[in-house]
Formats: sequence, structure tokens, C-alpha cells
Amino acid sequence: MKRLIPQSLLGQLMLVLAAALLVAQLIAVAMLFRANEERRTEAAVNAIAFRIVTARDTPRDGRGRDRRDARRAIRALSGEGGRLRLPIERRIEAPAIAREERLERYEEPLRDILQRQGVEAGTIAVKRVRAGDDDFLVKRLERATRLPRASWENRTVVVAAVQRTDLGNWQVVRVPEPRRDRRVISGFIFQTLVIFLVLFAALFFAVRRLTRPLAQLTERVDGFAQRPDEVVILDEQGPADMRRLIAAHNAMEARIAALLDEKDVMLGAIGHDLKTPLAALRVRIESVPDETQRTRMAQSIEELTTSLDDILNLARVGRASEPPARTDCAALAASLVSEYEDMGEPVTMAEGERIIASVRVTWLRRALRNLIGNAVRYGKSAHINVAQKDGYVEFAIEDDGPGIPEERIAGLMEPFARGEESRSRATGGTGLGLTLARAVAEQHGGTLTLANRTEGGLQAVIRLPL
Repeated sequence: MKRLIPQSLLGQLMLVLAAALLVAQLIAVAMLFRANEERRTEAAVNAIAFRIVTARDTPRDGRGRDRRDARRAIRALSGEGGRLRLPIERRIEAPAIAREERLERYEEPLRDILQRQGVEAGTIAVKRVRAGDDDFLVKRLERATRLPRASWENRTVVVAAVQRTDLGNWQVVRVPEPRRDRRVISGFIFQTLVIFLVLFAALFFAVRRLTRPLAQLTERVDGFAQRPDEVVILDEQGPADMRRLIAAHNAMEARIAALLDEKDVMLGAIGHDLKTPLAALRVRIESVPDETQRTRMAQSIEELTTSLDDILNLARVGRASEPPARTDCAALAASLVSEYEDMGEPVTMAEGERIIASVRVTWLRRALRNLIGNAVRYGKSAHINVAQKDGYVEFAIEDDGPGIPEERIAGLMEPFARGEESRSRATGGTGLGLTLARAVAEQHGGTLTLANRTEGGLQAVIRLPL
């Protein structure tokens, strides 16, 4: 069902308009049909009343006259014009009309008209019947003329039985039921189509004036999220509200870019101001005579320098100066495996196909190196698999370690979170490796996920769009 509903603003507005217009037109059609039925009822009642008021009390005088009236009646039933005069049946006893056959909506209006015309009527019963099924009508018309029945027998006739208290008998009057005016419905359908076309055309151009700048703004927001160092000022177009929104976005984008520039300057100053005294300390500790103390001091300085590098790298991920390049992802992972193999680390890689994707090689290499290093440190080994799935390239790094409790997996990708509580880099690290890897994946429009393997160990997967 969701696939049938348009997802764009233009499509949803057009759908809502079509649904609302359709409901409104259906209501109008129902009202029109009801009014048409009321007019048919009124016409039939008036015809019946006219026949009763003008009916003669004496029988017809002459077979030729009956024959002419019969021909007129048949032409009326056949829709060929003529006077709508069908034979009147006079009866002493009440005709048999079942309760479920009666048309009560005809009876009360007919009684009112007859009372206004001074006709004393008792019981009134009205029903609808097919002309070819009315025995009295068939006998009178066939006796008076030899015209074929096929032209009139399927016409619907309204039969009204009226008890004349003033005459002491029953009069059974028959009139052809007025036909439905099909031109009204066809005209209404044509009117609906015209309204649909006019409103849809007007709404399409009006909404396009709104959605076109909105689509450009959406595209620009996506682009700015990928490259915040590139500031693009959009033209202010569309309705006043949309122009104000674009102006606000332009101002916000310029302000964010200025803040990012200030951040880079600040980070550069921090890196310079901290690394310089750390380098000086590294030189001065060489004069410490105690080798054990000198080694500990050197390790502390090295940890501070590495932590500072990690922090600066994480802060610069969102403004990478390196443009994406088409790279063989399998070859990139294989080069990392070779580095670890040269260091004697248990890192392996499954053979796979050649997969080309546009990536920032330096940053992706750093992210994969962090994940491989974690696998070797905590899982004692690392196995890499590079595969293509559903338009994405997946780098899966698996280890044979103890895994991670499920409740801690999400928190481990937050800054300074550690699987090992020790602050020693040899065991716990700085807590920025997974955070940096996730930031690199998101910079490429991808994701980083962690999951425990059923056979034991942890699997880290970087998933990037091709």
C-alpha cells in the first residue's frame, strides 16, 4: 500500500486534491441523482392525478376510438411521443397489491393532490410493474392493435389503485414511468473531468513553484553535510515563506562554515602549542639518569602525543581535504594485511572480487587500521572479508576474542569509551578508535556496525555506498 502512495510533496498534494474532489463529486452526484428521482416521482404523481381528475365516468364509445387510444399508448410506451394516456381500469373490488410491492413515496403526494382537486379518495396503493407483465394492459393493447409488443413491453409502468369513495369503485391508473435523464449524468461527468484538468493544472504549476526551490534546498543541505568546506549561496526564489527559508539557510551555512574555519585554526594552534613542548620534554628526559624512569616518561609523552593526534584527526574528519578517488577496495584491504603480516601479526584476508568505489583512501585506511588493531589487541587475530552487496561495499573484520556484552556495543562507539578500562594504550587505548572509524564511514555516507558472532568473537562491518 505504501508503494502506491507518492512520496514527494507534489505527488501527495495532487493525491489529496484528487481524493477530495472525487468525494465532493460523488456527493454531488448522489444529490443530483436524488433530485432527479424526486422529479421523476413528482412527474409520475402529477400524471396519475391528472388522469384520475379528468377520467370519464362513462365507458368509451366505439372500438375505433379505443384502437386510436391504444396506438397512442403504445407510442408513449415505446418512447415515440404521443399522449401519455393508458387505459383506466375500473374495478368494484380492491386490486391485489402486496405490501412489499407498494411505493409509499408516491402515495402521500398523490393523496394531497387529489384532496386539493376535490377528489374523495380512500385507500391508495401504488406499485411499479413491467408493461409486458401487466395482464390488463397487455389484453387491452393487443386487442385494439396488432403492433409488435417488443417495442413497448419492457417499459416500466407506474400502477396506482385509488379507492373512489365518491364513485363507489376503484380506479386503476397506469402511466409510463418517466425515464432518467442520462444527459444530466453524462454532463456531470464531463464537468468533473474539466474541473479535474483545470484544478490539477493550476495546482501543478503552483506547487512546482514551491517544490522546485525546496528540492534545490534539500540537495544543497545534503551537499553541505558531505562537504561543509564548500559554501554555496542559493538564489532566493519561490513564495515569501520559501524565500525566507532559503535566506535563513544561506546565513546558517555561512555561519557554520565560519565556525568550522575558526575550529581548524584553533586545532592548528592547539596542535602546535602542545606538540612543541612535548617534543622538548622528549629531548630533556634523555638526561634522566634512571633508565626505568626515563622509559616511563617517554611512554607517557608518546601516549599524550598519540592521543592528541587521535583527537585532531577526529575533529578534522568532517572537513577532509582529500577528494574521493576511485579505488580497488580489495587491494586497499590487502595492503593493510601485508603491513600487519610484516609485523608478525595474525591478520588474514579472504580472496574476493575486484570492487571499485570512490573513497577517501587516507581516511578509510585509518578507519580499517583502527578496526584491525582492535581485533588483534582484544581478539588475538583478525580476518578481513571484502564483498559487494546491494550496491554497497562491505569491509568485515572478525576476531576470535570474547566479544562484547550486547548492552555495551552501542556505547563503545562514543568518544573515549573503552572495552578495557585501563588507560594504558597497550591495553585500553584512548577510546577514539571506533569513534574515528564510525565518523569516517558516515563521511562516506555509510555505516559502522558491531555484532557478536554466533561462533564467538566480534564482527565489525564498515558499509559504504559504491
